[in-house]
Amino acid sequence: MTHDRPSKNEDEYFARRDAELLRQHRESARRSAAAIERKTHYMKCPKCGYDLITGDWDGVQIEQCTNCHGIWCDADEVKAILKRPTPTNNILARIFRAVAKGVTRS
Repeated sequence: MTHDRPSKNEDEYFARRDAELLRQHRESARRSAAAIERKTHYMKCPKCGYDLITGDWDGVQIEQCTNCHGIWCDADEVKAILKRPTPTNNILARIFRAVAKGVTRS
């Protein structure tokens, strides 16, 4: 017995399979594009786009822009800086404490 036309079940199976393959392909393309974008921004200054260099500040690794000289640190670096003994009125310590708490000023 030969079938000239696929059955409804076959059509449904292939439609589901094609939809799943398309979904997987799109997800793979999205992940690949995101990885490429991350690589283009890695170690670049968020303010001006120039390269960041890593330096040691009292045993804490921080990044500094080669152009605008902005200083960039992540949450763990801020916590390490705050653990250092500093006077309570030190403006840098106050700023880091505000950043660590998620406080923003207008």
